[in-house]
Amino acid sequence: MRVAALCGGVGAAKLLPGLAAVVGQELVTAIVNVGDDCDLHGLAISPDLDTITYTVAGEVNPETGWGLGGETWAAMAALERFARVAPLGSAAGATWFNLGDRDLATHLYRTGRRAEGAPLSRVTGEVAVAFGVGFRLLPVTDDRLRTFVVVEGQELEFQAWFVGHRHQGSVSSVRFEGSEAANPAPGVLAALADADRVVVCPSNPIVSIGPVVAVPAVRRALEARRPDVVAVSPIVAGAAIKGPAASLLADLGHEVSAVGVARAYRSFVSVLVLDQLDADLVPAVEAEGVRAVVAPTVMHARADAEALARFVLA
Repeated sequence: MRVAALCGGVGAAKLLPGLAAVVGQELVTAIVNVGDDCDLHGLAISPDLDTITYTVAGEVNPETGWGLGGETWAAMAALERFARVAPLGSAAGATWFNLGDRDLATHLYRTGRRAEGAPLSRVTGEVAVAFGVGFRLLPVTDDRLRTFVVVEGQELEFQAWFVGHRHQGSVSSVRFEGSEAANPAPGVLAALADADRVVVCPSNPIVSIGPVVAVPAVRRALEARRPDVVAVSPIVAGAAIKGPAASLLADLGHEVSAVGVARAYRSFVSVLVLDQLDADLVPAVEAEGVRAVVAPTVMHARADAEALARFVLA
């Protein structure tokens, strides 16, 4: 069975190894959000792509769910000395986005290859091979796509809000700059067309899956395959497993539940997998035109991911 998976970061990174274990890595294509990408210290940083790569490779930091295990922070510590001399408004000495020494190597390679003219999709493939990742990992687009949020009247790039401001403050709107003009990266549309099952991983519906489906050709392809698209709700018992999904849904006027997820996805998803704690929401989800099925969705270990993957693919 060929599988195409729509991915954000941590939630997707947990489910993907389960999918790969069930069908084989060579039959899984991960289509990944790049709205979180940023440029810092002249480096091209792709947090969701890297989180998935590190997790599947077995090298992720187990305590945080992102970054590399066994990390050191000498470069960031050395950069701190320049904070007192950097002019007001300069980002030259910024340490709010903490880059580990090992993690820096990934960003240095990506930036160097991009400077040589290689598109992000090609570089992502090279990074995946270097880490021993066997399934296909694709950014949703090679074009520039960035997520911006308006927080208390101020528009911020996603990482500035999420990391720099610790995702504090009420978000009044979200936009995906460049999405309307973005073309799918090579292989994305073919993966969606050829897949026997399309899986929307349990990622933030607004800022992880949102930028992926904001690429017009991708959304059209998903809507054309709707009967074959299954999503796993990232909201369990009214809360997000990790990250600001619940607060973002609430801030933007969505119901913070699997029902709210169903409403957000109903144009391109036909089945939503709810956690057992939300079994009572089945009728409300199905009233939105989305079939609801119930299974344990919280993944504490690889065995949980494999069990959930088998259920989703069945």
